[in-house]
Amino acid sequence: MSERSKNFCVIFYAIVLAALAGTFVSATFAEELTQPVTAPSGAKTPKTRLLEAGAKLLQSSPPLERFDIYLVGFHPMKDSPEDQMEAHHYCRQVNEDFAQCALFDSNTKDANLNGIEYIISEKLFAALPEEEKKYWHPHNGEILSGQLVAPDIPDAAEKALMKGKMNSYGKTWHVWNTGYEGNPGDKLPLGEPMLGWSFNRLGEAVPGLVEKRDKNMGISSEEKRRQRADLKQYARPQSGVDDLKGRFEQPTRDISGVIDQRNTGKDE
Repeated sequence: MSERSKNFCVIFYAIVLAALAGTFVSATFAEELTQPVTAPSGAKTPKTRLLEAGAKLLQSSPPLERFDIYLVGFHPMKDSPEDQMEAHHYCRQVNEDFAQCALFDSNTKDANLNGIEYIISEKLFAALPEEEKKYWHPHNGEILSGQLVAPDIPDAAEKALMKGKMNSYGKTWHVWNTGYEGNPGDKLPLGEPMLGWSFNRLGEAVPGLVEKRDKNMGISSEEKRRQRADLKQYARPQSGVDDLKGRFEQPTRDISGVIDQRNTGKDE
């Protein structure tokens, strides 16, 4: 942006703020402060739209610009595995061993921010204190099942991305129940954060959850599973694979290559 354009934007923004101060504070804004909290989907006021327009002209968002990896998967809650949701991850790969993701309940412009996930390599996980490891879920089951996907990139690129995530772990906190199959959700983020986990056996997802995502996004988890079958050669036993074993009502079956460390007789 040229210096002249920037000066114009500053003047425009100052005018907007002055107008807001004179026009809205005495009536609309004061009234809004006394209104009860409504659903986040409520209409924006002209004041908010003007502020957003000014901010868009003058402000940048460097921290968000590098959240350029998009992943879609599923999370059951560790303490209540029957609570399961589709999770849209927008991630930044900080380095080869660490990534950080913002979680949304969809990929639309009206999506709600409902959680965070940190992803670490097998090397970083091995260095964690034992007490800390219980918060980190394994990723091999998500990858080899075909349920974790990176939409809209070539198959070869997606497979390379998934290969790089083999044997990694995620620490996920969902801070807002925005609704999922059979649950209408809350209008605001309420209660304590919920620790998210991963599916490590086929059939753990409630019927229809994966199928609905696949249909909406035009993909096939089963085809992804076939395409990634050769990735199991890179899979090593992981911590947490059996943490939810036996806690699902529906029958489940093992995923080839997905093994709990406790079943090897030693910690890996």
